[in-house]
Amino acid sequence: MTATAETSAAGHGTSEIGKARLRKEDRHLITGRSRFTDNMVLPGMLHLAMVRSPFAHAKITSIDVSAAKASPGVMAVLTGADVAAEQGSLPNAWPITPDQKAPAHGAIAVEEVAFAGEVVAVIVARTPAAARDAVELVDVGYDELPVVMDLEEAFTDKVLAHTSLESNLSARWVFDSAEAGTGSSVQDAIDNAEVLIERTFYQQRLIPAFMEPRSTVVDPTGEQITMWTATQIPHILRLMLALTLGIPESKVRVIAPDVGGGFGGKLQVTPEEVITVLAARHTGKPCKYTETRSESLQAGHHGRAQVQRLKLSAKRDGTVTGLSVNLLADMGAYLGLVTSGIPILGAFMYNSIYKFPAYRFECNNIFTNKTWTDAYRGAGRPEATFAIERLMDELATDLDMDPLAVREKNWIRHEEFPFTTVAGLEYDTGNYEAATAKAVDLFDYQGMRAEQKRRRDANDPVQLGIGVSTFTEMCGLAPSRVLGSLSYGAGGWEHAQVRVLPTGNIEVVTGSSAHGQGHETAWSQLVADRLGVPFDNVEVLHGDTQISQRGLDTYGSRSLTVGGMAVLAAADKVIEKAKVVAAHLMEASEGDVEFSAGTFTVKGTDTSTTLGEIALATFAAHNLPDGFEPNLDSDATFDPANFSYPHGTHLAAIEVDTETGHVGILKYVCVDDVGVVVNPMLVEGQVHGGLAQGIAQALYEEAVHDDAGTLVTGSFVDYLVPGAPDLPHYITGRTETPATSNQLGAKGVGEAGTIASTPAIVNGILDAVRHLGVKDIKMPCTPSRVWHALEEAKTTGGVR
Repeated sequence: MTATAETSAAGHGTSEIGKARLRKEDRHLITGRSRFTDNMVLPGMLHLAMVRSPFAHAKITSIDVSAAKASPGVMAVLTGADVAAEQGSLPNAWPITPDQKAPAHGAIAVEEVAFAGEVVAVIVARTPAAARDAVELVDVGYDELPVVMDLEEAFTDKVLAHTSLESNLSARWVFDSAEAGTGSSVQDAIDNAEVLIERTFYQQRLIPAFMEPRSTVVDPTGEQITMWTATQIPHILRLMLALTLGIPESKVRVIAPDVGGGFGGKLQVTPEEVITVLAARHTGKPCKYTETRSESLQAGHHGRAQVQRLKLSAKRDGTVTGLSVNLLADMGAYLGLVTSGIPILGAFMYNSIYKFPAYRFECNNIFTNKTWTDAYRGAGRPEATFAIERLMDELATDLDMDPLAVREKNWIRHEEFPFTTVAGLEYDTGNYEAATAKAVDLFDYQGMRAEQKRRRDANDPVQLGIGVSTFTEMCGLAPSRVLGSLSYGAGGWEHAQVRVLPTGNIEVVTGSSAHGQGHETAWSQLVADRLGVPFDNVEVLHGDTQISQRGLDTYGSRSLTVGGMAVLAAADKVIEKAKVVAAHLMEASEGDVEFSAGTFTVKGTDTSTTLGEIALATFAAHNLPDGFEPNLDSDATFDPANFSYPHGTHLAAIEVDTETGHVGILKYVCVDDVGVVVNPMLVEGQVHGGLAQGIAQALYEEAVHDDAGTLVTGSFVDYLVPGAPDLPHYITGRTETPATSNQLGAKGVGEAGTIASTPAIVNGILDAVRHLGVKDIKMPCTPSRVWHALEEAKTTGGVR
């Protein structure tokens, strides 16, 4: 993957901020000293295997576990009936409306299953092999029930996903700019439109295919129940386990060791985690469960899965006047931790970077007989960006305008910031003109358009399309008051502690729990820069609720903009505490003491002392100011008043072979504005990974079920995750407009590539073949779908 000179040249100054530091975390990962959950072996540990329903909807009529219990090595078999009184219901922390409907979701089904793969019994055995063998010996009787798999069919309520519910509608949520006072009437805009674009787009169901399958180990034998688990959310999980199972929170310790990727798929309180606790309590022994890849694809939560019905009104000159969004969102069979709120995160982003005078969003959350959906990289915002960027291309096509010109006509100009959008958010900073200009230059936009014309004129079988996507996102999910106004069940603050050791070395304790982002490196750079200590003298501790007692974990591009700001605030408190000691030791007034690069100096003199000297003096406590507690350690909690709003422009040159339907990416350029950058190498890594997942949605990935509810893409043979040979070299660049929501000026980056790349690819494909009569192609745009669209266009004059 390539990068611009801007990235490779970064970080040659004395400041740590901006240095392209190699990751501290990689030392143990690449030398075989990593500790993933499945590596753990505890004395007397037992192993679990799950008996899962083969049916998507059925009544459980009987369960015979006698043969399984008699199987060699089996210590126990648990059914839903065995744990019904204690397992509770898995939590949903985001009831988006007061009348939201949700069926009870026990970790082990008791009477009814609602998706294929739901757990109906658990084997506890001495070895993994013995547990797996005994699964085949459990005899479960089922009375099959009708299934509803199609989202639009589910909306009609002809078939119900749960016998306990009277409708498949979980909740309806509406935002109307006219009612909210943030804009005018959408219906008036549509009625008076000179141009009206109406489209329906389908967001296919995706699977967060992280490298490390989910794994959990629970030890019940100490004073606490200790859980090691591959999770993004150790602090939230600890709280939810306590609430769900009725255990005092102080008696639960959750540790997230090395975690091999999450992408939102480990932002969950999983049935398997609850089951492992139940099994450990029942047997009194440590228990481990590690899912197979097929179980991960089948029964872990999925993402996206929406039908978007859209109307965009505009003037003939290209000025947009209104946007209407009617959304059907597939919840699957149950509501996970934040399932119901995912579409709402997108509600505020459909207007994107554009100045819409009127906007209406309606979301209907619908149950189907599939595994539940929840957070997947971007969480609602990629879906919104896809919709609006596809619509802007459709508007440009209708008006015979360049797609960049249509966007420029409607975007918020840099001098208009801060800008309150039609959705009610205040964008603090941005410069869409600068990012787009840089992307156009790196891409050679006019040169690519000339090559496109040459191929069209020559009737080349390999046509060229130019895909355009601009984006912004609300990230740094945090403002607690905003989350409260949306009925979210928690805040969004983050906590950190900076400890100064007697040697002058630093320990940073962070509530942000990393699963590949590089927190140990970035936090070390922040603290080394602020306190003037060597980078290697900073140790970062995280992922253990007994070490990091307070935190709200990692998701929504919040690590740096919320967690990192808590670290900086704690470091600032260390400086203020140390300044008191420094003034005392140097016999000066605190107001006369200055701090820079790890040294305290009396103004106008050469009298000075270092932070390390103060640390040792504080530890010894021989000569401290009266009443001063002998430590410099400091805590801080940061809760920003606003989100951060990264943005960017992505351009893709797409080749489409009109004879085979094959799609290739000739060139990909992205210019992102993520505010102030701490480590450009980490930013590049996040952008590259995000691009891979966004491109994968456009071209490769889709979770497919048959009519009976069986997942037919239940392995990597059928669920196509792209590898390096399937992806292009990226040309990346950055512009910088610092955020005002935090002291560093940073914006989130973890989801940017995923949000912007999917519409860039699809717009490019359609730009390559639209002149041949193709109007739309459902994602993923496989060679088969592209070829069939081209063939249908030959006979019908275009497909919709």
